[in-house]
Amino acid sequence: MKKYLVLFSLFILPIVAYLFFASGVNSFAKLPTITPKIPEISQWTNSEGKPVSLKNKITILGFTGNEIISNEGNYFNLNQKIYNKYKDFKDFQFIMVAPKGSEVQVKELLEKLKPLANDQDMKKWNFVFAPSEEIANYYSKLNLVGQLDKDFGTPNVFIVDKDLNLRGRKGKNIKGEDEYKEGYNTISAADLHNEMGDDVKIILYEYRAALKKNNKYKREI
Repeated sequence: MKKYLVLFSLFILPIVAYLFFASGVNSFAKLPTITPKIPEISQWTNSEGKPVSLKNKITILGFTGNEIISNEGNYFNLNQKIYNKYKDFKDFQFIMVAPKGSEVQVKELLEKLKPLANDQDMKKWNFVFAPSEEIANYYSKLNLVGQLDKDFGTPNVFIVDKDLNLRGRKGKNIKGEDEYKEGYNTISAADLHNEMGDDVKIILYEYRAALKKNNKYKREI
């Protein structure tokens, strides 16, 4: 029995992992950087008064705006298509920036998401609260084409890597076609399931490959 377990871990698991990460439709070999070195977010705190950091985490970053419950369907889509699939990956998190005064709405939203997340403490759903003018100022530093709406929110969410680079699709893909995508529309379950799901796989694979390479280098030393 032990022999079969060893064989499974040596041969089958790597094949499964490869198929998982290679199953997407992203035409970039590596997920391009849209905006390098975006500002840290730890100046703001969650409902418990604790800061949350982007550094050394793969982050799905969003801006809720004031109408959180009115747009709750967006978060249900994000929860089902992205959170439930990747929440078990180490160093993966969600950070949603919400205007101060929306704390009650956030609490209500999280209660509604709990039964759908299979994760009762919702530990990787992080909401931080900030004054609206600070949110607008921060967002402007991301240098994106899309803008916040009048409620200081956007249906788009963004992928930020461990080094605070905002990643997406930019430039020519491997087919030679021009492509640009800075954010992923939470209104569209298809956008999240297809393009965002694929791009999250790509960036997770990047770190997995880098870790494997570093471990091999250490063994050689």
